[in-house]
Amino acid sequence: MLDYQVVDADNHFYEPRDAFTRHMAAADMHLAVRAEVRDGVQVSMVADRPYTFFEHMFWDKVGEPGGLRARLKGMDDGGDGGMIALQPEFIDRDRRLKQMDAQNMEACIMLPTLAVCVEHFMNGNPEITYKNFRAFNRWLDEDWGFGNDGRIFGVPMLSLVDLDMAVAELDYVLSRGAKVIGLRPGPAFGRSPGDPYFDPFWARINEAGAVVGYHIGESGYNESVSVAWGEQANPTSHHQSAFQWTCTYGDRPIMDTVAALIYDNLFAKFPNVRIASIENGSLWVPYLLKAMNKMNRMGRNGPWRRGPLTEKPSDVFKRHVFVSPFHEENVPALAELIGPGQVLFGSDWPHAEGVANPQSYTDDLTVLPEDEVRLIMRSNTAQLLGLPA
Repeated sequence: MLDYQVVDADNHFYEPRDAFTRHMAAADMHLAVRAEVRDGVQVSMVADRPYTFFEHMFWDKVGEPGGLRARLKGMDDGGDGGMIALQPEFIDRDRRLKQMDAQNMEACIMLPTLAVCVEHFMNGNPEITYKNFRAFNRWLDEDWGFGNDGRIFGVPMLSLVDLDMAVAELDYVLSRGAKVIGLRPGPAFGRSPGDPYFDPFWARINEAGAVVGYHIGESGYNESVSVAWGEQANPTSHHQSAFQWTCTYGDRPIMDTVAALIYDNLFAKFPNVRIASIENGSLWVPYLLKAMNKMNRMGRNGPWRRGPLTEKPSDVFKRHVFVSPFHEENVPALAELIGPGQVLFGSDWPHAEGVANPQSYTDDLTVLPEDEVRLIMRSNTAQLLGLPA
């Protein structure tokens, strides 16, 4: 045990079957993210489109926390693929609080499992998107909360598919105390998310001091990019090709998004805006910083929407972008590159690809001074959430 409580930037729950339907009007139920039984088989739907990213949209069995790491090390999974029954602490707030106490965890950013991956299947339809996200956010507030208890900071999901709808829902969740706002990495329906068109949205983020969290998810690059290379448009998460994992699913959307926000000079106009990259890893960071610094002045025909940058893009990154690296990556090297004050500990608990014991994240931080370890394990995320560091 550390001699202080940790603050986790990447915790998850598993959604129950009514997460999108409990607060959906009966007349709109056909637009909902839902499970249906057809001919005795459960199928997953987003409005009238089949949902394919997860093989099962709602879960009875899930991967054991930290189980992927063990399996990759060649440990026996008992022949069940590392699957266990859905545990109460995965879906119930009170049970999770007890689990957090046992993990020496004061607070966490609490993210969905399903909701970060559904927007792509809404086909850019504002009505479908916001009827679902409004319903989901009200369920989230009801079952997990937005952090008013100082412990579990649920992340409401928003979309830039329609500016007026985005601003209205942002106003609502901010009024309910939301500290972290979830957006999908990637382009904003024909625009950069940093386009001045979206300034009313960013102005509210800037004024509230909220954090925009970009969590890895289905950003649509498999359908829009990988098909040009002969890949399947919408594979399940477990059946993506190595090419898709490498080139169109993980690093590409978050790199594009961060580069767009910096090149659009968003942070010059809104200096209080902070971006958290969650579960996107960090392998892309060294490359992006070098590439942006090199190419910044090459883009002479760029829109320069708010005027050209007056400093290195990497310096803007190191002030406004926080990164939660995967536990298996070289976290000390990332801390040296962008500064330990920009690195966030994220356990990804209870997902299989995370760590079974959140504090074991420190196992590979032993080369860092204790004060830098504390920044990563507690202070950085605590300050983003308005908690004592």
